[in-house]
Amino acid sequence: MIHFVLLLVCAVAIYLSCEWFVNAVEWLGERLDVGRMAVGTILAAFGTALPESVVTLVAVTTGGTEEAKDIGVGAAMGGPLALATVAYGVTGAMLLRKRRRERLTALAVTGMPPSAPSAHPDSEEATGTHRDMKRLAKDQKWFLPIFIVKVGLGLVAFAFKPALGLLFFAAYAVYFWREIRSSRADAGDEDEDELEPLKLQPKAASPSTWAVVAQTSATLVVIFIAAHFFVKQLDVIGPMLGLSATVTALLLSPIATELPEIMNAVIWVRQGKTKLALANISGAMMIQATVPSGIGLLFTRWDFDGALLWSGLITMAAITYLLLTMRAHRLTPRRLTVAAGFYVLFALGLIPILS
Repeated sequence: MIHFVLLLVCAVAIYLSCEWFVNAVEWLGERLDVGRMAVGTILAAFGTALPESVVTLVAVTTGGTEEAKDIGVGAAMGGPLALATVAYGVTGAMLLRKRRRERLTALAVTGMPPSAPSAHPDSEEATGTHRDMKRLAKDQKWFLPIFIVKVGLGLVAFAFKPALGLLFFAAYAVYFWREIRSSRADAGDEDEDELEPLKLQPKAASPSTWAVVAQTSATLVVIFIAAHFFVKQLDVIGPMLGLSATVTALLLSPIATELPEIMNAVIWVRQGKTKLALANISGAMMIQATVPSGIGLLFTRWDFDGALLWSGLITMAAITYLLLTMRAHRLTPRRLTVAAGFYVLFALGLIPILS
């Protein structure tokens, strides 16, 4: 029973820390003069994905056996899978819930539902403008070829394969530079959301830089510690529920490690900042596709079994689905929610693989 209580406590701690984190990181973006999209794709994504990358680094460099190092490889594959399916699916579900409440409120006040913003057939539920979808599609177009190479390398063996890990770091460096440059160039065209007062200095119209940095750093530490203990509790609860260690590692642990990104998305959707929510997920996916992969290639055999290959195929299928809907500007909350179905498909496919 104590493990279930601790699991709940950790989840609450992660959510509350994320509340403070997203509040601080928006001010950090303003201090660093980066565009709003880069706040999600770079700053928030880097902050929440960094602890996971550290965990992967520790697993592959200090693991005494190949099995221990394989945990790091599994984390490098499980992270993108959870983001491409569960994180996007939860965001879609939150958008549906938010818009349903808005319709009920409008009906209660005026007796009429809110009008559609444009004549586009999907405009009533569209998650953003054509420009927003084009920006998000760019992230998916960056992610997909990198991820295909990442999976392909897990199926072959050759002498200089570890050195290719450096190329994944370089790929993220290019992505980082492109995001900062394009975000600053488009800063004048973006709708500026009013920043909420910094929670550490709630009465200050413009908080001190030290307070912004302190709140960002402190919340990241709490998120990292709470996420670490959350995963530990799942490792204990999994066998208690009759789940094998392999199933726990492949199905439950990835969701736990990506919980901060999911919480960030939930909070930003609740605040009406859908662009930041989606940008945070896509930016975190780029980090997960490059940094942990580079670490894994440098320090492990990077040799995939059936379960890892299946996770890669499902991730690619989910991203292809999202990319096609984004490019067609038909990404509605319901279609976004469908992404979670790919995770269910992954779980079902594991049954014959692991049996």
